[in-house]
Amino acid sequence: MRTTIRLDARLLAQAKKLAADTNRTLTKVIEDALLEVLSRRRRSPRRAISLTVVGGRGVNPGIDLDDSAALLAAMESQDDPA
Repeated sequence: MRTTIRLDARLLAQAKKLAADTNRTLTKVIEDALLEVLSRRRRSPRRAISLTVVGGRGVNPGIDLDDSAALLAAMESQDDPA
């Protein structure tokens, strides 16, 4: 089927370069791009996941979860029976 589309000049230049680099026609490059976009839409959307939360006291005061060395030291000190 034949149709006319209007593309941004830079986008068209990039598509033509891709076609030349991959030894495909401009039509094939545009078809492949459209098929890719349409197939993404057909894929099932991500489902929300449910995480199990267990009771606890939360993070101990003074614990910085972004400081892995301090976190490791705090965990090791809790395991120490001293």
